[in-house]
Amino acid sequence: MSRLNDLLEKTLSEIREIMPWNLVDRMAENPELIILDVREPKEFETLHIEGSIHVPRGVLESACEWDYDDTVPALVTGRDKEIVVVCRSGRRSAFAAKTMQELGFTNVVSLKTGLRGWNDYEEPLVNSAGETVGEEFADDFFTSKVRPDQLKPKP
Repeated sequence: MSRLNDLLEKTLSEIREIMPWNLVDRMAENPELIILDVREPKEFETLHIEGSIHVPRGVLESACEWDYDDTVPALVTGRDKEIVVVCRSGRRSAFAAKTMQELGFTNVVSLKTGLRGWNDYEEPLVNSAGETVGEEFADDFFTSKVRPDQLKPKP
């Protein structure tokens, strides 16, 4: 197993996750729910859950505190609000949820399966213009595009 997988397994044992259908229920039951998308800007612009807040994983810590260029007031003041962190597959969101717990957030969970699973559950995604993104487009966008040079060399 890789070091990344070891770290992810440890992190998953220390956080809570929800499935896409649970997020649909939580959105209906809690209008104050914060959906935090931690993917890169181009990913978010291409497609995201409508109404989600975008904070790339690389600036999450400073977005959660006052007095930084990246400060997001809704996060700084939301330490006790229900927050669901999302990404493409559920890895970055798991690490982000763990970081947020360490920063004092009390009700943060990660979306298991990420937005790929959200799309598989046939829930809507929108682009930066607010237009609904087609399911087939989203499927293609979420398909891994690992280049041959990124694969582990064969012995």
